[in-house]
Amino acid sequence: MNQFGYTISNDRQIDYDTRDKRFITAVLVAEPSLKGCIGCGTCSATCSTGHFTDFNIRLLHTLVQRGEIMKVKQELRHCMFCGKCQLVCPRGVNLRNLILTIHRIMEQLG
Repeated sequence: MNQFGYTISNDRQIDYDTRDKRFITAVLVAEPSLKGCIGCGTCSATCSTGHFTDFNIRLLHTLVQRGEIMKVKQELRHCMFCGKCQLVCPRGVNLRNLILTIHRIMEQLG
């Protein structure tokens, strides 16, 4: 085959139909205020941990929706549980309870 100076990248799309939806379903049942999140980024902008590490609550929300439990577990290690994110959320998402809920559900699901 001829070399054209570029390579074809692997597909990066996510097939949500093949994901295990038990995790996101359990999280939404335990913390229904997460449905109100509009992804504005206010939580990430005020995050104390986010200023020193690459922790991002919006990324955490995305990973939970995708069902990527191992990446969620890695991200949660960075949270200092200070609560600034919850104080500034314009939609009133209970982020501290969300983080506790995610911990609890990950232990239950294994």
